[in-house]
Amino acid sequence: MNVTLWVVRSPLAFAFIAVGTMKLFAYEKFKARSEKKGPTGITRGLAAFIGVAEVAGGIGIVLPMATNTAPSVSMWAAVGLSTLMLLAIGFHVRRHESPVAPGILFLRAVFVLFGRFSR
Repeated sequence: MNVTLWVVRSPLAFAFIAVGTMKLFAYEKFKARSEKKGPTGITRGLAAFIGVAEVAGGIGIVLPMATNTAPSVSMWAAVGLSTLMLLAIGFHVRRHESPVAPGILFLRAVFVLFGRFSR
């Protein structure tokens, strides 16, 4: 189970760190990509907040288990990321966009959460 958790957790962390970094440091590019179907209403401040949460969650889901320091932080990072993805699913559904990408990330975060919680 530990190997499976690492196989799921590593790409999940990479995805959140990559997307969160884009929201933090390349807001204009993020805004151009997200507003293809019309204005989203996501301000620079909200995008920065989401970006920080995603980067922190991506780091928090891997680093504590990799260093074997405070492994419960990994579980709480998975809780935060799954909550964030539930909100993202609602956002995409409201905009009549496909919720598949945040749905997959949500399922992976929940898998990591239950994998850590069951131990």
